[in-house]
Amino acid sequence: MVILDPELMKIVEARVLNKKVCRRCGALNPPSATRCRRCRSDNLRPKKKEVSKK
Repeated sequence: MVILDPELMKIVEARVLNKKVCRRCGALNPPSATRCRRCRSDNLRPKKKEVSKK
């Protein structure tokens, strides 16, 4: 799915892509998180911003 509308892309980024992923358990966390909500690890990375190419 390719999103061409820039306004819709902002909404998608805010809701879907703007997350942090725990490197230990894989849980999705809010972008402001410093520790994982599930395992309490502080090893977080931002979610990749690439939209899948299908």
